[in-house]
Amino acid sequence: MKKFLYIFTTLLLYISCGNKTKETPIEENSNENEITITRQQFMDAGMKTVTLSEQNFQETIRVNGYIDVPPQNRASVRTFIGGYVKHTPLLVGDKVKKGQPLITLENTEYVAIQQEFSEISQKITFLKAEYGRQKKLYEENITSQKNYLKAESEYKSTLAMYNGLKRKLEMMNINPENAENGNIVSSITIYAPIAGSISKINTSTGAFVSPADEIMEIINPEHIHLELSVFEKDIMKIKVGQPVYFKVPEASDEVFEAEVHLVGASVSENNRTVKIHGHLKNEDHTFVTGMFTEADIVVNEYKSLALPANAVAEWEGADYVLVLKNKNDDEYTFEKKPVNIKSQTEDYVAIDAQHIKPTDEILSKGAFNLINE
Repeated sequence: MKKFLYIFTTLLLYISCGNKTKETPIEENSNENEITITRQQFMDAGMKTVTLSEQNFQETIRVNGYIDVPPQNRASVRTFIGGYVKHTPLLVGDKVKKGQPLITLENTEYVAIQQEFSEISQKITFLKAEYGRQKKLYEENITSQKNYLKAESEYKSTLAMYNGLKRKLEMMNINPENAENGNIVSSITIYAPIAGSISKINTSTGAFVSPADEIMEIINPEHIHLELSVFEKDIMKIKVGQPVYFKVPEASDEVFEAEVHLVGASVSENNRTVKIHGHLKNEDHTFVTGMFTEADIVVNEYKSLALPANAVAEWEGADYVLVLKNKNDDEYTFEKKPVNIKSQTEDYVAIDAQHIKPTDEILSKGAFNLINE
């Protein structure tokens, strides 16, 4: 008998405990837009209600672009007169200083130019003296005007050739005084026009490079900027000084800041876009020229009534909120109302509050699960 009472008592306790742990279902009202939950469900799920609040929003235009440097920070290294590459010690990525030797070229034409300059420099000494002599004789009416003009013409034409060859040697980085004294060289050295890093090398030892060939490229990344493309339909909204938020999607999810510095004055015929030049707020980042960027240009800032982002839930292609219709000690009843989203940030959603009162309590945490159940 005692054993039977013990088993019966244990069974009752098991049934009682099982009933206590059973979940209470969400009550479906006859009105399909109403959802009722118990107070216990509300508390256990950590649900919260909020009211409309005024928040700051931005109207932005999404654009694409790339990281670049100004023209004065990019140098294309070429030769004035073609030659064969004799020595090129640098690699892509090497840093160079302005005036540092980059490459040595060799060509017999360099020798011929120096020889011609040396010969003309010797000739011009005689022609200058002859011109001076004929001028003096002409002034004293001892020689004819014809002889004087001939001497003047020969001297001045030869002087022009002398100055032209001298300038050509200077452009070839050859000292004219050395050539004038007969010190002829067969090679020339090209020096770095700016400081920076080697971004391209388009030749190798033994190759011939012409004046049309780009030997290498140097980029100075000290002043990087954004080059953005804005479609023609949006360009009237763009103004100098507007904030720009951008990221380099292939390298990082970090968002960086810039501002509009220049707005292009023409529309590209190829894609109907206008170039926008943006200055970075912080140029210490290790960007590389040519990096693709995605950017948002802030064209307007305004305030609007808004809700936390988790208070709005999508259901069957439309957006809804749950407005508290009634509550008592035992349960909460919410009404599902459609809303139109005007704008949104990571934390808040600006909505068309036509059907919602400023005092309405709206479910924030837990709205998505209730609407989609």
